[in-house]
Amino acid sequence: MNTVPRFDSLKFGEAALKLRSLRHELLSSNLVNADTPNYKARDIDFQSVLMQRLSGTSSPSFVSLDRTHQGHIQMTSSLQSPKQMFRVGVQPSLDGNTVDPDIERGNFVKNAFFTEAALSFLGSTLRTRLSAITGQPS
Repeated sequence: MNTVPRFDSLKFGEAALKLRSLRHELLSSNLVNADTPNYKARDIDFQSVLMQRLSGTSSPSFVSLDRTHQGHIQMTSSLQSPKQMFRVGVQPSLDGNTVDPDIERGNFVKNAFFTEAALSFLGSTLRTRLSAITGQPS
C-alpha cells in the first residue's frame, strides 16, 4: 500500500534536489557515452525513489570513513544511491548502445527545468522559515 508521508517542505526540497542532481549526472553520462559501444543508458525512477526517501523506507548503504589520526572522530557516512535502471533502446544499435540522443536531450532539459523548480521551492521554504524565526518579512 502506498502511503503518503507527512509533508515536510525542507525534507522534500532537500531530497528532490539531491535526486534531481543525481539524475542530471546519469542523463549527462548517457549523452557523453552515446557513441560508446555496448553502453546501456541509465536512469532512476524519480517518483518512487523520492517517495521512498520521504517515507524512510529506502535502505541506506553505509560507508565507513578511515581515521588517519587518533584525535579524529570515527564516523560513518550514509550514502544512499537509488537503484539505477537501464533504458531499453527504442531503435536497436549494431554496437549494443541503447542511448537515443534525442530522448536523452529531452530528459536532460526536462530534468534541468525541474531542478530549477526544486531550487526555487527550497529557497522559498528557507526564506519563509527565516521570516518566521526573525519576525521580519523576507
